[in-house]
Amino acid sequence: MTPLFALATSLLWGLADFGGGLLTRRIPALTVVLVSQLLAVATLGAIVAATGGWSELGPQLWYAVAAGVVGPAAMLAFYRALALGPMGVVAPLGALGGVLVPIGVGLALGERPGFVRFAGIAVAVAGVVLASGPGGGSAVGRTSLLLTLGAAAGFGTVMVLIAHASHDLTGLFLALFVQRLCNVVVGGGALLAAARRGAAVLPGGGLPEIRGALPALAFVGLADVAANGTYSLAAHHGPVTVAAVLASLYPVVTALTARGVLNEKLRTVQASGAGLALLGTVLLASG
Repeated sequence: MTPLFALATSLLWGLADFGGGLLTRRIPALTVVLVSQLLAVATLGAIVAATGGWSELGPQLWYAVAAGVVGPAAMLAFYRALALGPMGVVAPLGALGGVLVPIGVGLALGERPGFVRFAGIAVAVAGVVLASGPGGGSAVGRTSLLLTLGAAAGFGTVMVLIAHASHDLTGLFLALFVQRLCNVVVGGGALLAAARRGAAVLPGGGLPEIRGALPALAFVGLADVAANGTYSLAAHHGPVTVAAVLASLYPVVTALTARGVLNEKLRTVQASGAGLALLGTVLLASG
């Protein structure tokens, strides 16, 4: 089940990142993060109440709190990077932290994948790196690169934390609710601070434009939450090293979506990277 859940994570994160990056081209990134997470919190709160998730309260939820603090900073940096640079370049670079941090933790905890899975990890990581090559002649600027690398480290940390925040499905709903609630608190504080500095927190169309974007914002928030949930399930059903690599393939989804919707051009090296990522997926699933 690990490959299935992890690949579902890639699909959900890829679509959420595309939607978030697209929204930040007309709505301030911090507002996109806060509103999308508010909608996710409302949905998760209803699910927790319906499933009796409050019975799962315990010290493991501190992992969810930590993930909820780190996540908004990483998400804000990543959405801003997606708005500044080509999605087909930024997204794969952002995935590297999501691969390297969980793999490092998994190896430190004693996981030892077999030869086939080690080969799959190497091939998939190489594919992600190649897929990050400049697309359509567009290079990543220094600011976008620094934002992307910071986001990558944050995403990897969140993946590790959320995998330790619950032990069953009911507990997972509660952990995700706590994580997103912390996201809202941190994001709301950052938005208030930005407004006090005079930074723009509303799009040019004001509140009516945000209301018009609510369906897209809800999709981004819920897809991101669902991806965290499927990743946690993947990590609990098999090796974290395998779950992390397969979940990290979401940049391929983002890049292909950007290619289909925005007509972003991909160089041959990027297409080759996507092919290697697919080959690595096959090796990991068969190993």
